[in-house]
Amino acid sequence: MDDLRASVERVAEKLERIAQAVKSLNQNRAQLEGKIEDAQKRIQHILSRLPEQSDGRQMNLLGEATPPTNLEDDNEPTTH
Repeated sequence: MDDLRASVERVAEKLERIAQAVKSLNQNRAQLEGKIEDAQKRIQHILSRLPEQSDGRQMNLLGEATPPTNLEDDNEPTTH
């Protein structure tokens, strides 16, 4: 009878460890799903800012201010 009781205790301990592992995995999965959702939102935001295919202009997708490029101003200023 003592052997049976010891076996039941070992099985109960193993079940508790398994339950804790499953709980941890579920928490990790929920965190990863949140990160995936955030990444999808960021990608959708970037895609929504892309110019139409017929638009030949370049666009800064990061939203940083870029000064307009003027071919006449590409050289160093002169003094004459």
